[in-house]
Amino acid sequence: MNAFRGQISAILWNVVNRPRIIDLVDIILMAIIVYELLIHVRQTRISQTFKGIAILLVATWLSGVLGMRSIHALLSWLINAGPVLLIVLFQSEFRRILEELGNSGMFDPSGRGREDIETETVIDELILALQNMSRRRVGALIVIEQKTRLNDIIATGTEVDGRLTQPLLENIFEPNTPLHDGAVVVRGDRVVSAACLLPLSDATGVGRDLGTRHRAGLGMSERSDAKVLIVSEETGVISLAVGGHLTRHMDENSLRLLLHGIYDEKENEGGALSLLHLGQRRRNAHDGR
Repeated sequence: MNAFRGQISAILWNVVNRPRIIDLVDIILMAIIVYELLIHVRQTRISQTFKGIAILLVATWLSGVLGMRSIHALLSWLINAGPVLLIVLFQSEFRRILEELGNSGMFDPSGRGREDIETETVIDELILALQNMSRRRVGALIVIEQKTRLNDIIATGTEVDGRLTQPLLENIFEPNTPLHDGAVVVRGDRVVSAACLLPLSDATGVGRDLGTRHRAGLGMSERSDAKVLIVSEETGVISLAVGGHLTRHMDENSLRLLLHGIYDEKENEGGALSLLHLGQRRRNAHDGR
């Protein structure tokens, strides 16, 4: 820790007292690299680990100030071993981040690879597929990726990489077909993967009438910011799992509100919260009948 602080102090002294053109270029390049890393890390589950590291650094500093030698020594050892542990635990995530840095728009002035999403078309196709499967009581589990990348979940399934359409979704979830058992992961306007395995929720408050499909949807929403749409095979009821909470009996209007909140850039997070409150009121009204 002392060597690290010494290096930082030396860098700051050189920047303040002996600035050169190459120093300014160095600072600008470093700022760009750090910014790009933060943007890509924020879209992964590593971001939660970095929050823990920040807390660990603060705890180490406080233990040193307060003179807690044993705790300070232990925390200092954890910090020194931290980089090696991170590389071992998150090697696949770091590799993906480096790949995305190479493919980012920063190195692609033409903007190729960025497709404009036809919002209304995607929403109409998704709603039509959900309604058809609900009417026919075909079970479905659709994970709509948000900021947190779900590459580890995608890797458990079969790659599809097809444009999201109503026939494609219905064909995937058609009973007795190779890909019907599992979840579909949607990224933007594309179905990335099918037959994916999701973590099950350990929540004890889940109703007994809800099966594995609903527990998987809740588990996925507990571990990421993804929105998960579920069609019950027994009742045909369409449900939404967000943040570990399940909203049932989704109709066309609430589905459209949800999907516009996801795909419209002008929508904010308040739309999703309003949707949850709306769905909760509708569920209470339905249960009270």
